[in-house]
Amino acid sequence: MVKLNKIYTRTGDDGSTGLVDGSRLAKHAPRMEAIGAVDEANSAIGLAAAAGGSGEEALAKALFRIQNDLFDLGADLATPAGGNEDFAPSEMVLRIVSSQVDWLESEIDRMNEHLEPLTSFVLPGGTELAARLHVARAAVRRAERATVALAQAEAVNPAALAYVNRLSDHLFVAARRANQADGAAGDVAWVPGANR
Repeated sequence: MVKLNKIYTRTGDDGSTGLVDGSRLAKHAPRMEAIGAVDEANSAIGLAAAAGGSGEEALAKALFRIQNDLFDLGADLATPAGGNEDFAPSEMVLRIVSSQVDWLESEIDRMNEHLEPLTSFVLPGGTELAARLHVARAAVRRAERATVALAQAEAVNPAALAYVNRLSDHLFVAARRANQADGAAGDVAWVPGANR
């Protein structure tokens, strides 16, 4: 269990930050860019969850679970492989595991069962909940790009990469569901060249 008695430590005043293994690196390093982007995505998901209305209990529970998983992802990214690139979790090392990715896929499939097939790209809008889910999806895509950039330079847990990729798909489908729930008008279709 984490216990924080004091929020500021002053250890980062020199522009560095500490990792789980005790090492320090610059706050602008690719690893910190990825961790920060995951934190930003988690905050966007929290904002989307706050917009949920009645009938959205399943989505609210799913988003809460995802937020918890994103803290796991942050811990995973904050723990360099250190030569042990099997990325197996242990009592002392938290890693994203394939079952977390599998859960996202099952949720995507469950939500998608009730949606009409796409006939166009959709604009990121519609209901307030759908719009917030699209903002969260875009933030997750940024986190994915930062994590992939990190993986180009250092070893990254493959399950972490899969999780962040699948999460943006989940949020896209959740936004579509939000636009078709409770009599909403449905997806906001892109009309190519409509304003020429």
